[in-house]
Amino acid sequence: MIKLNALQYNPICLDLKDFENYSLDSLKGISSSSEFINLEKDFKNEFNFSQIKTFSFSKEGFLGLFLNLSKDLKVKIAVSLGECEALIEGAKLYQSLGFDVEFIELKKAGNVNFDQLKNKDIEFLFLSSYVMDTFLITSLEEIKNFTNAKIISNASADFSKISDAIYFDNYKLCGYHFSGVLLFNDELFENSSLAFIDTIAIKACFESLKNRRFNIKVKNIFKEKLITKFKDDIYFFVDNNKTLPYTLHFGLKNIKAREIIRTLVFDNIFLSNGEGCSLGLSKPSRVIQAMGYDEVTSRNSISLNFSEDYGEDLIEKIVDKIFQRYRQIVILN
Repeated sequence: MIKLNALQYNPICLDLKDFENYSLDSLKGISSSSEFINLEKDFKNEFNFSQIKTFSFSKEGFLGLFLNLSKDLKVKIAVSLGECEALIEGAKLYQSLGFDVEFIELKKAGNVNFDQLKNKDIEFLFLSSYVMDTFLITSLEEIKNFTNAKIISNASADFSKISDAIYFDNYKLCGYHFSGVLLFNDELFENSSLAFIDTIAIKACFESLKNRRFNIKVKNIFKEKLITKFKDDIYFFVDNNKTLPYTLHFGLKNIKAREIIRTLVFDNIFLSNGEGCSLGLSKPSRVIQAMGYDEVTSRNSISLNFSEDYGEDLIEKIVDKIFQRYRQIVILN
């Protein structure tokens, strides 16, 4: 199996017996409670935060986080349109209740429009060190030059120490719909009692993060071989020299990405056309549309990310197979 979509969907093998000590019933025992307390401590120390909690990774879950941050209607929250779908939908729901949300747009090149943050009295900023779908890097260090807002980031694919709080998408990390995990300091969010903490989600998240690996050696090889093979039929929405070093993003002309993604599954090659679309769902990339592209063009978007060490010969075979399937679909269309 050639897995080139691990950042969108990365099912890991979890031994459920290892999770028995993390059920709420088990935590009533002294030894099991100690085991969970040690897990919490290790997780917080790994990312240098003092507090941990879990939440539903859904629009309702993010709405809860927004309400947690809001002391009154005057609290100003900003959300980048380059964030995950659940967060964006949660922000819209929060806005519909009468609260103020500033949506930070993306520029045509895919980068976050920093100008919208300047001279704004924003208290909390939901902004990650990378843009979803394209994995274009966002410099949080630069952001700190012109905003005092607390930065809350998705660290599922990349962690920036500049973040004031981080959260993880368990589905992307381990392939299970466990709760999201949130790390923060002081009293930024309300702490949860043990009865309201998804202990298994914390265990699964930490295990997934420890077992995850990236490969930064093959990106340029893949890119050059794709360009050589596809010639004028390939193009790039973003500058891949500015994306996470283990990711590659591009578009193929005259084809919907989901068509080639679904076809390549039968060759055991797994690609993605964006967040939550590892098997080529029909929904176009919202991020590409936020960059100013129309819906048709946004359906051309394909993301690759690299966790394995592929040799050059194997990369050539993979690219050849992608091209073969591409030509077949174009002819049929």
